[in-house]
Amino acid sequence: MNNTQSNKTLAQHSMANSASPLLSRSGSSELEIPVADETQSDSLDELTEWCIEGLNSRQFLQAMLVSLARFFDGQQACISDFTDAEPSWHCTGGANTTCSSSSDFCDIPDGSWAWDGPPSKSIVSEWALECANYFITGLPTTSCFYLGCLVGGFVFATLADGSLGRKNLLVLSCFIMSSAAQATSFSPDVWVYSALRFASGFGRASIGTCAVVLSTEMVGKNSRGLIGMIGLFMNTLGLLSLPAIAYLLRDASWRCLYVATSVPALIYTSVTFFLVRDPATLTRFTSPAKRSRLELYLSRLLHKQEPTKLGLYSSIKYILEQQWASTRLLKVMALGFGTGMMDYGMLLGVGNLGINLYLSVTFNALVILPSYVASYFLIERWKRRDSVLGFTVLSGSLSIVCAIVGSGSLLELGLEVASFFCTCVAYNVLLIYTTELFPTRVRNSAISMMRQAVVLGVLLDPTLISAGKDIRYLTFLVFGLTIICCGCAAAFLPETRGLTLRDTLDEQEQRITTTS
Repeated sequence: MNNTQSNKTLAQHSMANSASPLLSRSGSSELEIPVADETQSDSLDELTEWCIEGLNSRQFLQAMLVSLARFFDGQQACISDFTDAEPSWHCTGGANTTCSSSSDFCDIPDGSWAWDGPPSKSIVSEWALECANYFITGLPTTSCFYLGCLVGGFVFATLADGSLGRKNLLVLSCFIMSSAAQATSFSPDVWVYSALRFASGFGRASIGTCAVVLSTEMVGKNSRGLIGMIGLFMNTLGLLSLPAIAYLLRDASWRCLYVATSVPALIYTSVTFFLVRDPATLTRFTSPAKRSRLELYLSRLLHKQEPTKLGLYSSIKYILEQQWASTRLLKVMALGFGTGMMDYGMLLGVGNLGINLYLSVTFNALVILPSYVASYFLIERWKRRDSVLGFTVLSGSLSIVCAIVGSGSLLELGLEVASFFCTCVAYNVLLIYTTELFPTRVRNSAISMMRQAVVLGVLLDPTLISAGKDIRYLTFLVFGLTIICCGCAAAFLPETRGLTLRDTLDEQEQRITTTS
């Protein structure tokens, strides 16, 4: 629960009699209420935990419904793998032409070749983009989606903690993403298509963050790890469902794939709006017995002034004023840029492998699941810095070997999947590492900037992937070199495993001064 909402609840129930004694623990009964006094700074957090401790069926269903948003997010993030793919083609024969499967159809006269299926299978064949330049085939399509994510990330950055709240922002984001995806199916040309993909990405920007934060706020601390992991699995399941739906619609228009994924998302948005409740009050998930005692407790609770909080933009300014903090931010953003380019580039560039597209996407999606398990053990047992550095270098090396092999064989697919696995692990550990590198007061803003760097890296992927269709080794070679160079930034970051998190930049700076 965010502090703004908590303060509103306290204000509604608080009375002027601040001298009255507060209720305290006296045994092990369900009706016990945590102690709160002027010297206990975390009494509000303890009260929140007391209200929602455990995981009852109502909390679980609400958290699952919220986490389901990431399922549709996973679909829209990689739908262009199928809608923007270049279909297979064949020679039709004809006089005065030499056509073969190894020919470049851009150099073959019209009429001597044809698509294997109807032109409506892909935007490339429907709008005759097969010989367009890299800007047309890459930047206005997939890049526009992630450019929308970048812009939306800045626009929505502070709304969840402010005027809209978690639930309303989640609903708004899902509605924008799915409505734009639905409208995309009616696109008359590549330019309208690109604009609608931008709008879909703009809406999608805050879904992941809102879903994770809102779902974990609904349960007690002992269940937050489980609920957070469910959200990650939902995203992967959405990605896994995409090749299955695309395969079933393989003989239909690419427009059908957008309809098949956006309509359920719109239905989900409506259901979430009416059934999910933002935990705006402490009594939302409590039993009736607890609620009566809780209201009495709140009526006697001494209202304390919260320290001034920083928004995203003022937090960034605050970080930049400290040299050590700004240096750390640049390094984690470099890591985010490299892992982002590699992570999403592998998912979006599987069509360049020359292997069955449906199987390639499925293998990559399946690899994400064990990466969560591997990341968990790494976080528990290995140093953060060594893990990020080692897996980024290993991922880049495998990608470079993949570019050298470049034969469209199972060996190339295996190298690509192994490289993708290493990237997923590096990114998962990087998220935890970033939370430990920055103090509480600016931690969210630092993570937001790192995630924006990830999106910035993704923006370059479509152009590289388009270029890789003509120069096979180029895409994976650039991916590999980029993540290795960016990964080296981890070598210049401090190790954080086992260290106590700090609250302010001043406290963090005192630690640096003491240890240096």
